Amino acid sequence: MEKIPSEIMTQVAGYFQVLSEPTRLHILNLLQEGERSVGEIAQRCGYTAANISRHLSLMTKHGLLERRRQGTTVYYRIADPSVYALCELVCGNLARRLLQAAQVPQAWRQDAPSMEHPGEP
Repeated sequence: MEKIPSEIMTQVAGYFQVLSEPTRLHILNLLQEGERSVGEIAQRCGYTAANISRHLSLMTKHGLLERRRQGTTVYYRIADPSVYALCELVCGNLARRLLQAAQVPQAWRQDAPSMEHPGEP
């Protein structure tokens, strides 16, 4: 792996920081369906328009979203569809880990000696 300049590392860290907030992930999931207005996003996410606007502004600043104004309404859409591949990778890894964690206790229970009759498998 080649050495990555520290300025780039800082930008990458900022990108991941934007993705680390559950409300922003909810917004990305919603925008996967298509372009939405601030009001629609706020209503669907269950937050105030002011709260959602702050999240949208940060996501736009980091290149995840694009905005367009139509009259007094502002619409947002995904600017970087590769974010979905990243989310799928993380979600897939997490799902596999959760499945493995769920199977370990089950396997342990099947292989563990019976507590009712010590010494019996």
